[in-house]
Amino acid sequence: MCCGRGVGSLVNMGGETVSAPGSAGTGGAVGDRDLRVSDAEREHVGTLLQRAVGLGMLSLGEFSERMDTALAAKTRGELNAVLIDLPGIRLAGQPNPAQPTASPGPAQTWRWGAPAGRTEAETAIRPRLSGVTRKGPWQVPPSLYVNSYLSGVTLDFTQAVMSTQVVEIRVDDFCSSLTMILPGEATVDLNGVELIGSSANNKVRTGPPIGPLHIIVHGRSRFSSITAKHPFGVQWKKLMSGF
Repeated sequence: MCCGRGVGSLVNMGGETVSAPGSAGTGGAVGDRDLRVSDAEREHVGTLLQRAVGLGMLSLGEFSERMDTALAAKTRGELNAVLIDLPGIRLAGQPNPAQPTASPGPAQTWRWGAPAGRTEAETAIRPRLSGVTRKGPWQVPPSLYVNSYLSGVTLDFTQAVMSTQVVEIRVDDFCSSLTMILPGEATVDLNGVELIGSSANNKVRTGPPIGPLHIIVHGRSRFSSITAKHPFGVQWKKLMSGF
Protein backbone atom coordinates (compact mmCIF):
# COMPACT_ATOMS: atom_id res chain seq x y z
CA MET A 1 0.00 0.00 0.00
CA CYS A 2 1.48 3.26 -1.00
CA CYS A 3 -0.80 5.60 0.90
CA GLY A 4 -0.49 6.38 4.57
CA ARG A 5 1.93 3.81 5.91
CA GLY A 6 4.12 4.85 8.78
CA VAL A 7 1.80 7.66 9.93
CA GLY A 8 -0.05 8.01 13.19
CA SER A 9 -3.68 7.21 12.30
CA LEU A 10 -4.86 5.00 9.46
CA VAL A 11 -8.08 3.72 7.96
CA ASN A 12 -8.78 0.48 6.12
CA MET A 13 -11.05 -0.16 3.14
CA GLY A 14 -11.36 -3.77 2.06
CA GLY A 15 -7.77 -4.54 3.07
CA GLU A 16 -6.45 -1.22 1.71
CA THR A 17 -4.94 1.28 4.14
CA VAL A 18 -5.12 5.05 3.79
CA SER A 19 -4.43 7.89 6.18
CA ALA A 20 -7.49 9.25 7.94
CA PRO A 21 -8.42 12.88 7.30
CA GLY A 22 -8.18 14.91 10.48
CA SER A 23 -5.70 12.58 12.17
CA ALA A 24 -2.97 14.33 14.03
CA GLY A 25 0.71 13.52 13.75
CA THR A 26 2.50 12.14 16.76
CA GLY A 27 5.77 13.98 16.62
CA GLY A 28 5.82 16.80 14.08
CA ALA A 29 4.28 20.21 13.66
CA VAL A 30 2.54 19.10 10.45
CA GLY A 31 -0.45 16.79 10.89
CA ASP A 32 -0.86 13.65 8.80
CA ARG A 33 -3.63 15.22 6.72
CA ASP A 34 -1.31 18.06 5.70
CA LEU A 35 1.45 15.80 4.36
CA ARG A 36 2.01 15.99 0.62
CA VAL A 37 0.95 13.07 -1.59
CA SER A 38 2.73 11.48 -4.54
CA ASP A 39 1.48 10.40 -7.96
CA ALA A 40 1.64 6.78 -6.79
CA GLU A 41 -0.76 7.57 -3.93
CA ARG A 42 -3.16 9.32 -6.30
CA GLU A 43 -3.08 6.30 -8.65
CA HIS A 44 -3.74 3.96 -5.73
CA VAL A 45 -6.79 5.91 -4.63
CA GLY A 46 -7.98 5.85 -8.25
CA THR A 47 -7.80 2.04 -8.16
CA LEU A 48 -9.92 1.99 -4.98
CA LEU A 49 -12.49 4.23 -6.65
CA GLN A 50 -12.64 1.89 -9.66
CA ARG A 51 -13.32 -1.02 -7.31
CA ALA A 52 -16.05 1.01 -5.61
CA VAL A 53 -17.74 1.50 -9.01
CA GLY A 54 -17.55 -2.25 -9.67
CA LEU A 55 -19.18 -2.96 -6.29
CA GLY A 56 -21.99 -0.50 -6.94
CA MET A 57 -20.89 2.02 -4.29
CA LEU A 58 -20.39 4.88 -6.75
CA SER A 59 -22.11 5.99 -9.93
CA LEU A 60 -20.09 6.94 -13.00
CA GLY A 61 -20.72 10.63 -12.32
CA GLU A 62 -19.51 10.30 -8.74
CA PHE A 63 -16.48 8.34 -9.93
CA SER A 64 -15.57 11.09 -12.40
CA GLU A 65 -15.94 13.85 -9.79
CA ARG A 66 -13.88 11.98 -7.21
CA MET A 67 -11.18 11.09 -9.71
CA ASP A 68 -10.86 14.80 -10.60
CA THR A 69 -10.53 15.60 -6.89
CA ALA A 70 -7.96 12.82 -6.34
CA LEU A 71 -5.82 13.88 -9.29
CA ALA A 72 -5.83 17.49 -8.07
CA ALA A 73 -5.17 16.60 -4.41
CA LYS A 74 -1.98 17.97 -2.87
CA THR A 75 -2.35 16.66 0.69
CA ARG A 76 -3.51 13.40 2.27
CA GLY A 77 -6.50 15.13 3.78
CA GLU A 78 -7.69 16.22 0.33
CA LEU A 79 -6.90 12.83 -1.22
CA ASN A 80 -8.55 10.63 1.40
CA ALA A 81 -11.70 12.78 1.47
CA VAL A 82 -12.87 10.94 -1.67
CA LEU A 83 -12.82 7.57 0.19
CA ILE A 84 -13.93 8.38 3.73
CA ASP A 85 -17.69 7.82 3.16
CA LEU A 86 -17.35 4.49 1.33
CA PRO A 87 -18.57 1.34 3.14
CA GLY A 88 -15.86 -0.88 4.56
CA ILE A 89 -13.64 1.91 5.92
CA ARG A 90 -12.36 1.20 9.42
CA LEU A 91 -10.45 3.60 11.66
CA ALA A 92 -7.30 2.20 13.23
CA GLY A 93 -8.02 0.88 16.70
CA GLN A 94 -11.55 -0.25 15.89
CA PRO A 95 -12.36 -3.98 15.72
CA ASN A 96 -11.77 -5.76 12.44
CA PRO A 97 -14.79 -7.10 10.54
CA ALA A 98 -15.67 -10.69 11.42
CA GLN A 99 -13.62 -13.15 9.41
CA PRO A 100 -15.52 -15.53 7.10
CA THR A 101 -16.23 -18.90 8.68
CA ALA A 102 -17.47 -20.81 5.64
CA SER A 103 -14.94 -22.94 3.80
CA PRO A 104 -14.49 -21.79 0.21
CA GLY A 105 -15.48 -24.22 -2.52
CA PRO A 106 -12.90 -25.66 -4.91
CA ALA A 107 -13.63 -22.99 -7.56
CA GLN A 108 -13.48 -19.93 -5.31
CA THR A 109 -10.85 -18.00 -3.42
CA TRP A 110 -12.06 -15.84 -0.54
CA ARG A 111 -10.68 -12.35 -0.18
CA TRP A 112 -11.54 -9.03 1.39
CA GLY A 113 -12.63 -6.16 -0.81
CA ALA A 114 -16.39 -5.97 -0.30
CA PRO A 115 -18.29 -3.58 2.01
CA ALA A 116 -18.05 -4.25 5.78
CA GLY A 117 -19.96 -7.34 6.86
CA ARG A 118 -19.88 -8.97 3.41
CA THR A 119 -17.32 -11.35 1.90
CA GLU A 120 -16.68 -11.19 -1.82
CA ALA A 121 -16.16 -14.45 -3.70
CA GLU A 122 -13.47 -14.34 -6.35
CA THR A 123 -14.18 -16.95 -9.03
CA ALA A 124 -11.05 -18.82 -10.05
CA ILE A 125 -9.92 -20.33 -13.37
CA ARG A 126 -6.92 -22.64 -12.85
CA PRO A 127 -6.02 -24.61 -16.00
CA ARG A 128 -2.94 -26.86 -16.13
CA LEU A 129 -1.69 -27.93 -19.58
CA SER A 130 -5.18 -27.16 -20.87
CA GLY A 131 -7.31 -24.73 -22.82
CA VAL A 132 -10.24 -22.92 -21.21
CA THR A 133 -12.85 -20.87 -23.10
CA ARG A 134 -15.74 -18.86 -21.70
CA LYS A 135 -18.14 -17.63 -24.39
CA GLY A 136 -21.81 -17.16 -25.11
CA PRO A 137 -24.18 -16.03 -22.31
CA TRP A 138 -21.86 -16.98 -19.43
CA GLN A 139 -22.26 -15.31 -16.05
CA VAL A 140 -19.38 -12.91 -15.36
CA PRO A 141 -18.64 -12.29 -11.65
CA PRO A 142 -17.31 -8.94 -10.40
CA SER A 143 -13.88 -10.49 -9.86
CA LEU A 144 -11.96 -13.28 -11.61
CA TYR A 145 -8.71 -15.00 -10.67
CA VAL A 146 -6.84 -16.58 -13.61
CA ASN A 147 -4.00 -18.87 -12.55
CA SER A 148 -2.81 -20.84 -15.57
CA TYR A 149 0.23 -23.03 -16.21
CA LEU A 150 1.20 -23.94 -19.78
CA SER A 151 -2.36 -23.22 -20.80
CA GLY A 152 -4.55 -20.91 -22.86
CA VAL A 153 -7.55 -19.00 -21.50
CA THR A 154 -10.05 -17.18 -23.73
CA LEU A 155 -12.72 -14.95 -22.17
CA ASP A 156 -15.33 -13.80 -24.67
CA PHE A 157 -17.42 -10.96 -23.20
CA THR A 158 -19.44 -10.15 -26.35
CA GLN A 159 -22.53 -12.10 -25.22
CA ALA A 160 -21.71 -12.47 -21.56
CA VAL A 161 -24.19 -11.69 -18.78
CA MET A 162 -22.62 -8.98 -16.62
CA SER A 163 -23.39 -8.48 -12.93
CA THR A 164 -21.31 -5.27 -12.69
CA GLN A 165 -20.01 -2.68 -15.12
CA VAL A 166 -16.41 -3.01 -13.89
CA VAL A 167 -14.79 -6.46 -13.82
CA GLU A 168 -11.49 -7.07 -12.03
CA ILE A 169 -9.24 -9.85 -13.36
CA ARG A 170 -6.27 -10.92 -11.24
CA VAL A 171 -3.74 -12.98 -13.19
CA ASP A 172 -0.92 -15.27 -12.13
CA ASP A 173 0.21 -16.99 -15.34
CA PHE A 174 3.24 -19.04 -16.35
CA CYS A 175 3.98 -19.87 -19.99
CA SER A 176 0.35 -19.26 -20.86
CA SER A 177 -1.92 -16.94 -22.81
CA LEU A 178 -4.94 -14.90 -21.78
CA THR A 179 -7.16 -13.57 -24.59
CA MET A 180 -10.09 -11.25 -23.86
CA ILE A 181 -12.64 -10.57 -26.61
CA LEU A 182 -14.55 -7.37 -25.88
CA PRO A 183 -17.67 -5.74 -27.33
CA GLY A 184 -17.22 -2.52 -29.31
CA GLU A 185 -17.67 0.02 -26.49
CA ALA A 186 -15.71 -1.84 -23.80
CA THR A 187 -12.48 -0.51 -22.26
CA VAL A 188 -9.52 -2.34 -20.71
CA ASP A 189 -6.81 -1.30 -18.27
CA LEU A 190 -3.67 -3.49 -18.42
CA ASN A 191 -1.40 -1.09 -16.56
CA GLY A 192 -1.49 -3.07 -13.31
CA VAL A 193 0.10 -6.23 -14.76
CA GLU A 194 3.69 -7.10 -13.82
CA LEU A 195 5.30 -8.52 -16.97
CA ILE A 196 8.20 -10.93 -16.64
CA GLY A 197 9.38 -12.04 -20.08
CA SER A 198 5.80 -11.47 -21.25
CA SER A 199 3.72 -9.25 -23.52
CA ALA A 200 0.51 -7.27 -23.04
CA ASN A 201 -1.28 -6.21 -26.21
CA ASN A 202 -4.32 -3.96 -25.82
CA LYS A 203 -6.18 -3.51 -29.13
CA VAL A 204 -9.24 -1.83 -27.59
CA ARG A 205 -9.76 1.52 -25.92
CA THR A 206 -8.26 2.07 -22.48
CA GLY A 207 -9.32 4.60 -19.85
CA PRO A 208 -11.86 4.99 -17.03
CA PRO A 209 -15.14 3.00 -16.95
CA ILE A 210 -17.25 5.26 -19.19
CA GLY A 211 -18.86 2.53 -21.35
CA PRO A 212 -20.98 -0.55 -20.64
CA LEU A 213 -17.96 -2.66 -19.64
CA HIS A 214 -14.56 -1.85 -18.14
CA ILE A 215 -11.98 -4.59 -17.45
CA ILE A 216 -9.18 -4.00 -14.92
CA VAL A 217 -6.36 -6.55 -15.20
CA HIS A 218 -3.59 -6.76 -12.62
CA GLY A 219 -1.26 -9.37 -11.18
CA ARG A 220 1.76 -11.17 -12.64
CA SER A 221 2.44 -12.68 -16.05
CA ARG A 222 5.57 -14.81 -16.46
CA PHE A 223 6.69 -15.80 -19.98
CA SER A 224 3.08 -15.39 -21.09
CA SER A 225 0.89 -13.13 -23.20
CA ILE A 226 -2.19 -11.05 -22.49
CA THR A 227 -4.32 -9.76 -25.38
CA ALA A 228 -7.45 -7.62 -25.35
CA LYS A 229 -9.23 -7.28 -28.70
CA HIS A 230 -12.57 -6.87 -30.44
CA PRO A 231 -14.24 -9.70 -32.40
CA PHE A 232 -13.06 -10.09 -35.98
CA GLY A 233 -16.17 -8.43 -37.40
CA VAL A 234 -15.65 -5.27 -35.33
CA GLN A 235 -11.96 -5.11 -36.28
CA TRP A 236 -12.87 -5.52 -39.98
CA LYS A 237 -15.45 -2.71 -39.84
CA LYS A 238 -12.89 -0.38 -38.23
CA LEU A 239 -10.37 -1.26 -40.92
CA MET A 240 -12.85 -0.64 -43.73
CA SER A 241 -13.99 2.66 -42.20
CA GLY A 242 -10.47 3.99 -42.70
CA PHE A 243 -10.73 3.76 -46.49
